[in-house]
Amino acid sequence: MLNDNNKNDALEAEEKYKTAVESASDYIEHFDILETITNVGNDEVFTPRKTCEMILNSLPEEVWHNPNYKWLNPATKNGIFEREIAIRLDIGLKEIIPDVEVRRKHILQNMIYAIGQTRFTANVARRTLYYCSQANRKCDGIKASDGHYVNGYAIGNGSWFNDEEGNIKTPNINHSFVDNKGNEMPSSCLDEEKNKYRCKYCGISGGSAYNDANQRETYAYEFIHFDKDKLLEHLQDRFFGGNRDMKFDVIIGNPPYQLSTNDKGGIQAIPIYNKFVEQAFLLNPKYISMIIPSRWYTGGIGMDSFRNLFLSKKNIKQLFDFPKSRDCFANVDIAGGVLFFLYDSSFQGDCHIVSTIGNKKNEKYRKLNQFDIFVRSNIGVEIINKIYGKVDKFLSDVVFPISPFGLPTNAKGEANYFAGSVKLISSTGESFIRYNDIPKGKDYIDEYKVSIGQLNPDRGGVNNASDGKSYVTTKVKIYEPNEVFTATYLLLNHFKSRQEADIFSSYIKTKFVRYLVNLTLSSMHITKDNFRFVPIMDFSKFNTDDKLYSYFDLSNDEINDIENTIKEMK
Repeated sequence: MLNDNNKNDALEAEEKYKTAVESASDYIEHFDILETITNVGNDEVFTPRKTCEMILNSLPEEVWHNPNYKWLNPATKNGIFEREIAIRLDIGLKEIIPDVEVRRKHILQNMIYAIGQTRFTANVARRTLYYCSQANRKCDGIKASDGHYVNGYAIGNGSWFNDEEGNIKTPNINHSFVDNKGNEMPSSCLDEEKNKYRCKYCGISGGSAYNDANQRETYAYEFIHFDKDKLLEHLQDRFFGGNRDMKFDVIIGNPPYQLSTNDKGGIQAIPIYNKFVEQAFLLNPKYISMIIPSRWYTGGIGMDSFRNLFLSKKNIKQLFDFPKSRDCFANVDIAGGVLFFLYDSSFQGDCHIVSTIGNKKNEKYRKLNQFDIFVRSNIGVEIINKIYGKVDKFLSDVVFPISPFGLPTNAKGEANYFAGSVKLISSTGESFIRYNDIPKGKDYIDEYKVSIGQLNPDRGGVNNASDGKSYVTTKVKIYEPNEVFTATYLLLNHFKSRQEADIFSSYIKTKFVRYLVNLTLSSMHITKDNFRFVPIMDFSKFNTDDKLYSYFDLSNDEINDIENTIKEMK
């Protein structure tokens, strides 16, 4: 017979066992296999269920009760959007289509459509939505000894669709390579000549790995590899048997962000997310909601036209901004952060902008095109307006373009000083070069130069500090006369005296200035354009935060936003 102590131990063990079983049962009940699929590469970021839910929650309630809407995901990966849309429609259409079988068949047959980002992801998405990668696969009747069917079969026992793809199509388009005169790349083109040709839709070169005949996936995304006036007809042929009266009402998804290349001797990336948004705009559906990187906010190479197009749209009803991508995508770092938006063709007015950093949200209704770039901070917009009310000259007119002395980042001179040489500072250390070997900037070599690193130390929101604050710039340095530096550093200003350089340096170190620079950052690099909101003032009178806060009459909320965003730089 067990004594009391043993009995208690046994009971305690039993309770622990029950708890473990219940925990396992709860995990299995709520387990989502899609959460185990990791990103295939930098070009493909799979959408977590929670992120998908946020995007779907932004849509108006009416979309879940309209059985006539056609939904399109132009580049599906794991089928998460299709599955979650189907679940919501199944609930929202109960009263309109009471019969469960009829309702679900209607949703999958007549409402939800997608194009696979690749062959692989098309199969994954069909497996997610139709329970099988073959939409028309029927049960073959083969059972295991425990009674379950050995081989899988599609929803509706494969009878809801006439082919393997159903409404989730496998991409079947190739790149279209042309030279700068529009001539097509011949099939017999030599490998060494292929780099002269580029895909007229996505921009990759003919010599790219994406054009390797031995590679299964070409990454010629179907939605963006059609001329603008041909896309709708192509989709009508693909999904609606050529019916020219059909169109999509809701376009939604997480398109691929870029195509990585090895052009120009280094790792390059061609942005393509903008092309998906542009094509979606052209189709003019009732609603568009996509999640994309935020780095287009300030334009840049290939992004100015997209930025101008997006900011000119008066139909953008909501914009949800995440300066730090991990606040939206768990464990995914995307420099500059991400956003998702809601386009409503029937809407005209100020956009509802919601900015989220950690657990803090800031909301405001305002125009997207208030400035020539998009300023993501609602409080920051108010501060800029106060500055505009008092100042009309800004540091972007003073700061120098990249490489002020014409010296590349890998420039290196002699190890030791020699007569007539100039000290060269690079990220790898100091060396000495001949004065005549400096391509430009000779007029201010003998002056004091105030500089910062070209890279943002926060790496565009990728480095997630525990306190949520950023330095924004590297340390401010003053270079002596007869010192120059490579393109690693950005020249902010130059002066005849050390005292002037010290005063200006103190101004740049203020949280106020670095906050204004931060408002313009959407990537890892800092350029002269990032100083567009930093006012030119009497630096000797206004080189502390308190003086700047007072002069521009900042409110407590505005001051707190600066103090809670920017680290002190000693």
